[in-house]
Amino acid sequence: MFGSFASSRLALTLRRLRSRFGISAPRVAVRTHLPWYWRALAVVVLAGISLALAGWIYDAGQRFAGFHQGDSEHEIAAMRERIVHLESELESARKVANSSESRLRIESTSQEQLSVQIKTLEEENTRLTADLATFESLAGRQTGNSGRAISRLQILPEGGGQYRYRMLLAQTGDKKDKEFNGTIQLIATVQRGKETVMMQFPAAGDPAASQYQVAFRYFRRLEGTFRVATEARILRVEARLVEDGVVKASQSVAL
Repeated sequence: MFGSFASSRLALTLRRLRSRFGISAPRVAVRTHLPWYWRALAVVVLAGISLALAGWIYDAGQRFAGFHQGDSEHEIAAMRERIVHLESELESARKVANSSESRLRIESTSQEQLSVQIKTLEEENTRLTADLATFESLAGRQTGNSGRAISRLQILPEGGGQYRYRMLLAQTGDKKDKEFNGTIQLIATVQRGKETVMMQFPAAGDPAASQYQVAFRYFRRLEGTFRVATEARILRVEARLVEDGVVKASQSVAL
């Protein structure tokens, strides 16, 4: 019995030794103790290396694909500078265009004014030429005992029953050194419907009678207006040069 007890105790001791030093023994880790700040520094260094490596890989990928951010930014900056330059040139071109347009407008207006002046001068020249021919004709022939004459009588409709008259008055011969003072009378043959009447301008008591007063020594160009009813039609007009109630000269024209 003692032998069995001793053997059991030895067996227990062996099992304990096996559990400590055998295959089933607990694992023991041996670690070197490091301060926390060294560990933090190591983490920061590793993170920096990782970021730098990631940036290098990204940049290498862009270069491999033919796209690089630095080159793109340079091209964008160049394009922006080019756009600014082109906008400046465009603004200058607009100013030149506006200036040219203003000059063209001024030149066009000047040309129109010159054209109007030329036309007016041509009309005046034509009128003066005709007046000169009339003067020469009157000077070369007798104008009657009165020495007065009416020539170039014109009656021009202006619409609304208004008409404009133009004529040239002349005084030649022995009477040319004496000033003529008299009036102009217009005798119009007017048709109104089926009725034909004679109308005189100025009429008796006409407030515009003063415009028919004339005074001249040699020649005078006379122009004025008179009015009839809108529905009336003038067939003929006779102009008379009257002095002291006596007709000194006359001329008529049919319309």
